[in-house]
Amino acid sequence: MFETIEMAPADPILGLNEAFNLDKKANKVNLGVGVYKNEEGKTPILNSVKAAERINLEEEKTKSYLPIDGKPSYKKVVQKLVFGANSEIVNSGRAATIQAPGGTGGIKLAADFIKKFYPGTKVWISDPTWANHKKVFNSAGLETRTYPYYNPKTNGLDFDGMYKTLSEIPGNDLVLFHACCHNPTGVDISPEQWKKLASLSLKKSFIPFFDFAYQGFGNGLKEDAVGIRTFAEKVKSFLVSNSFSKNFGLYNERIGALSIVTPKQKEAAKVLSQLKICARTNYSNPPSHGSSIVTTILSTPDLRTVWEDEVKEMRDRINSYRNIFVENLKVQGCKKNFDFIKKQHGMFSYTGLTKDKVIELREKYSIYFVNSGRINLAGLNGNNIDYVCKAFTEVLND
Repeated sequence: MFETIEMAPADPILGLNEAFNLDKKANKVNLGVGVYKNEEGKTPILNSVKAAERINLEEEKTKSYLPIDGKPSYKKVVQKLVFGANSEIVNSGRAATIQAPGGTGGIKLAADFIKKFYPGTKVWISDPTWANHKKVFNSAGLETRTYPYYNPKTNGLDFDGMYKTLSEIPGNDLVLFHACCHNPTGVDISPEQWKKLASLSLKKSFIPFFDFAYQGFGNGLKEDAVGIRTFAEKVKSFLVSNSFSKNFGLYNERIGALSIVTPKQKEAAKVLSQLKICARTNYSNPPSHGSSIVTTILSTPDLRTVWEDEVKEMRDRINSYRNIFVENLKVQGCKKNFDFIKKQHGMFSYTGLTKDKVIELREKYSIYFVNSGRINLAGLNGNNIDYVCKAFTEVLND
């Protein structure tokens, strides 16, 4: 029965990681995979996470199933982190929150929910966006469209094009926003622009959906939530999928959440009951370890302080290498101006390199990143920055 099955193409990012691992060159550099790395080139376990694990190991009494939607204590800390500790949404109980297997799992739950109750809804995603967005929505049977986002001429946001397109889409369509640290471009929406988009959403009645995978990696934990909290002031219904892979370093624990904000508490209860069915038919119920870590850290003042300091340390390191990378390229004599990278946020940057240049860097210098030209700044460190900048300069000046 398997004779007719063909080999699937490698994932563009994970397949690149496999190629990097097989490369035997000593000076190889991985700027492709989307994980944070420290100065030693390692993806560390945070001190706050280790401390929380020790506490949980001593206090854990059972390995029985969690509720389908996750522990109430976990959902409470998620809502306060995303919407704000004193948010009206949290205090009124208007948000239906369910634990999900990472941010991707949250998006999949939302896609299944939308397909079930609003099957004709189209999903509008930014051009460009994270490669898996389209696949997840399409796999749920939803049609995707794109709105303008990145302007390659300015290496910045095409807000006018974005606003114009979104002002013309049908009401009740779903619009996916990157709440901060846009993947893959690193180009973010400003607070004033968020206000204009919130007003537009209210006027046009499209459904906002925020992918919130990098809270704390842009400008700060509170600052990175400005888009969500701006919408919360005007719009009564929207969705948020958040992830703790990056800001807690819990990549392999697959821990995140989906929150659907409704106008009334009773509506949130109904939505949650349906989300439970979506989860039940996908993976039955969620794992405990990652959610216990997040809950313990966010509900223990001393540990939370340590964690917030660690998030700041990661953010500051990424931002410092944005500057170091740009200035080093100038020192090397690179003809292309990369000053725009200093204005971007998060781990990623759209470099503007063509596919041919990306492949040349990969084949000649074993510097790996995706063909779109997106690089992960967190992959840079004191040991490889000069090598990378020299290689960039030689390829771009050729």
